[in-house]
Amino acid sequence: MTEQQTPLRIVGISGSLRKGSLNTAALRAARDLAPPGVTIEIFDIADIPLYNDDVRTGNGYPEPVQALRDALKAADGILFSTPEYNYSVPGVLKNAIDWASRPPEQPFDAKPIAMMGASPGVLGTVRAQTHLRQFFTYLNGFVLNRPEVMIGQANSKFDPEGRLTDQGTIDFLKTFLASFADHIRYHQRAKSRH
Repeated sequence: MTEQQTPLRIVGISGSLRKGSLNTAALRAARDLAPPGVTIEIFDIADIPLYNDDVRTGNGYPEPVQALRDALKAADGILFSTPEYNYSVPGVLKNAIDWASRPPEQPFDAKPIAMMGASPGVLGTVRAQTHLRQFFTYLNGFVLNRPEVMIGQANSKFDPEGRLTDQGTIDFLKTFLASFADHIRYHQRAKSRH
């Protein structure tokens, strides 16, 4: 089996809890457009409680948090799809990252990470993604720098059922996902040499 045939498992996380979320729709599109051998499993963060370290130190991780940590640890890479709220990352996404990043063995360390965002606005979540990148500087996640996926005016690029219909965006997502797979394999090779 060649390196390009080695299966890759990516965990996808949407930063929105909305049923009709454009970012969850973008994540589903990415799952459906993933290159051969790449699987994207979407993890729903809706059941993650508000972060309170007294809970962790007193009783351990709540079950949904432990499930998230286990999924992230087992993944070859992590794909975030985030909306932008008030020029930044939504609280629910920050909350999930705060829970998952607590010791021991925080699962973002040396993990390949990619991000994208969809917005009805023209900037397509550029500010939120900038803040999200900052988190992983501290957590030592290996963020894919390019290509950047900022789906602006996204409400015109998905149909009422949440299916991506814009061919230019479809083609760009395919390029992005192939780049992310290469990014993951690059870091896997680097890790195996050490």
